[in-house]
Amino acid sequence: MEAVQLQDTTTDKLSLPGKLARLRQACQANPMPDLSERRAHLSQLKRALLAHKQLLCDALARDYGQRSDYDSLIADILPSVMQINYTQRRIKRWMRPHRRHTGLLLAPARVEVFYQPLGVVGIIVPWNFPVMLSLGPLISAIAAGNRAMLKLSEFTPHTNAVLRTLLDQVFDEDEVTVVEGDAQVAAAFSALPFDHLLFTGSTAVGKLVMAAAAPQLTPLTLELGGKSPCLIAPDMPIALAVERMIFGKSLNAGQICVAPDYVLLPRGQEQAFIEAYRNHFARLYPQGLGSPDYGSIINGRQYERLTGWLAEAEQAGAQVHPCGSPARDDVAHRLVPHLLTGVPNHCQLMQQEIFGPLLPLVPYDSLDEALAYIAARPRPLAFYLMSLDPALQARVTRETHSGGMAINESLFQVAADDVPFGGIGASGMGHYHGHEGFLTFSKAKTVLSRGRFSTGSLVHPPYRRWHQRLMMALFLR
Repeated sequence: MEAVQLQDTTTDKLSLPGKLARLRQACQANPMPDLSERRAHLSQLKRALLAHKQLLCDALARDYGQRSDYDSLIADILPSVMQINYTQRRIKRWMRPHRRHTGLLLAPARVEVFYQPLGVVGIIVPWNFPVMLSLGPLISAIAAGNRAMLKLSEFTPHTNAVLRTLLDQVFDEDEVTVVEGDAQVAAAFSALPFDHLLFTGSTAVGKLVMAAAAPQLTPLTLELGGKSPCLIAPDMPIALAVERMIFGKSLNAGQICVAPDYVLLPRGQEQAFIEAYRNHFARLYPQGLGSPDYGSIINGRQYERLTGWLAEAEQAGAQVHPCGSPARDDVAHRLVPHLLTGVPNHCQLMQQEIFGPLLPLVPYDSLDEALAYIAARPRPLAFYLMSLDPALQARVTRETHSGGMAINESLFQVAADDVPFGGIGASGMGHYHGHEGFLTFSKAKTVLSRGRFSTGSLVHPPYRRWHQRLMMALFLR
């Protein structure tokens, strides 16, 4: 298959309401797509995705400058295929109306919950995993019977071109519409009166999206990020902890919303951690910056942000421990992991989500101190605990809040198809993936039905008749 040619596909923001109106008219013409329609779209999407997988890997590499095909396959393509497979096997059961208990007060009656499509779903896609984070929400939206409008990131134009071609092969324009453009287009997109809007990105931009959606009362799912901690307990061997967490910080050069953002470890273990991390990184990426499996930072803007934060921390007295030499390539926007100790709390590295291969180490003297440190900060999207102690695992699970958690692992909690994914507080609101994705993009509509006979007239005025007094005596106790 030939490479997709890159063209200027920027969307005029003034055309957005018309695109939404076309999708909404199509919804009104077919408000409840049946099972066969939904399954057909998902099957076609899977075939198109597999047919375009190498083009997508090539496009991602061009957008990043350097990105391993395997990184793209394991983090973008494979999860999308697995989600389609999972959804196809379960969608029939999800669509089935659920019978609910009426209770004696409403008898005789039938109460069911019907799951209806919301209508038109808006999806704002970030640049770090543009395939999975566009197709993942789209799969859930299609499974629930919706139409969708996708706003793709302006920072991944080559990937966008392949996605647009792929989606055009599967969907008509009144089923799925693709939008591209800068921050102004994104702002106009956020203000459209969608039936549901899903945004994946930073907390700061998430606040803007929420403000734009508020006048329309658009329901939101916000998938944000924040500072996801990795807590190494005193019982955990440092080398094993590093082995379990390093992939979550190395994939896509750490440009992941659920990457470990800082490490809490017992005081005095900092040097052992640094040596173990350097040794393990060298095994994973023997050529360091030149390793074909290690990715670049997406663009100059993000690279300058990271190197600026690194310089700020060093000037403030932090010690920087790069995991290889050369440690950076300013032309190719490449950074080996940089571990940092003694970073003052006022530095950006300690205040903002890092989203790159920089990793501060924060020593603690007691587990209570470590847990208090986490609790004093905004709730993260992910929490990683490294401990082999079952009692400690249970305690930390009970006492900490996060969107998701992994014990003695990092990142892979996101790969579970049958569980919800979503943040809490500053790391987001709402869920999708699996059944929760279907529910997010459906309206659970209660339908009560009665036949010829009804007891409803028993509660009609005039009040205080004998049977009403008896009913109150029976139920108000």
